[in-house]
Amino acid sequence: MTVQVEVSEQTVVDLMNAGRLDEAERLLRGLLAASTAPLHLVRLLALAVRGQGRIAEALDLQLQLVDALPGDFSSRFDLSESLLLLGDFERGWREYQWRYRMPHTSAIERKVQRPRWNGAPMPGQTLLIHDEQGFGDTLQFLRMVPAAKARSGARVVLDVMPELLSLAQRMEGIDAVTEKGTLPPAFDKHCELMSLPQVTKLTLDDLPGPVPYLTPDPKHVEIWRKRLANLPRPLVALVWAGRPTHGNDANRSMSLSDFAPLAGLGLTFLAVQKGPKAAEALTPPAGLRVEALDSHINGFEDTAAILSIADLLVSVDSSPVHLAGALGRPAWVLLPFVPDWRWLLERTDSPWYPSLRLFRQRSRGDWATVIGELGTALAALRG
Repeated sequence: MTVQVEVSEQTVVDLMNAGRLDEAERLLRGLLAASTAPLHLVRLLALAVRGQGRIAEALDLQLQLVDALPGDFSSRFDLSESLLLLGDFERGWREYQWRYRMPHTSAIERKVQRPRWNGAPMPGQTLLIHDEQGFGDTLQFLRMVPAAKARSGARVVLDVMPELLSLAQRMEGIDAVTEKGTLPPAFDKHCELMSLPQVTKLTLDDLPGPVPYLTPDPKHVEIWRKRLANLPRPLVALVWAGRPTHGNDANRSMSLSDFAPLAGLGLTFLAVQKGPKAAEALTPPAGLRVEALDSHINGFEDTAAILSIADLLVSVDSSPVHLAGALGRPAWVLLPFVPDWRWLLERTDSPWYPSLRLFRQRSRGDWATVIGELGTALAALRG
């Protein structure tokens, strides 16, 4: 019987990797009907159900699993993402703290030999806030640093990855900004950037807070204003794929060819796409006017300048979306059927960024409907 379960479990994993979630669910329910089935199959069932958009049902399964196995940190992280996706920030942030107890994330945890800040006032002391995870995560949660300073009464030092250093240095409410990988000044307590919501007990009602909280560099803006001056408007910055190593990239990313139905709208698309997919801008779909800017974009300062000039950003779920939102620039975001937790469910706006509009898949993998709705909205923009 054990051998049969192992074989069937691998079949389940293969089905899920192939996106055949309904088949995986049926097989899992059959396995779980047997009393000898391992309990961790409930986690796979929750993931299969969640991937089909039944978030509340997945949440029930995750709660059961966490009650039975409170030390299963992967299940606790799954639970946090479902809670946050449903807007339950109070419980969601509490469970999100377990993100560094999983094997694949423990390696990136900062080992800091100082106490973690618990939200209490600490006047006369220094608080180190350090970034974590991806660019989008950092851009989104930089908003929390001035609030942490106000709450703590401390001197705040922000330690941030070099790609975002100059943007962070122009923020208000931060005493010093250091580059990740260098030795920060002496500090008394520390906090991860994405632990600030839990420490400060952030709720949906607290959002969006002061926006914009990032500003473009005027020198970069002037350079790009001259470079883009002769292009016909409207200028629509475009990103069609995220980072390939992201765990959900297969669901969230597209190809430039998917935008072929938008040809003929009379728009100029500014390809601010980076990474392996950027080369697609060199051979765009027929009739789609695309300016390939990848070779001229040397970092987020260039992207910020372009977004400050463009009329709109259209993008899949990626870091430029967060940059646009943090700058207070308009962006239309194309989301998969089950989005990342920060986009919540059903709504067409974002509590994090007032300047964003969300376009959601109505079924798994259905980008065609999203592009159709996007085309209608862009035609209205064109007038």
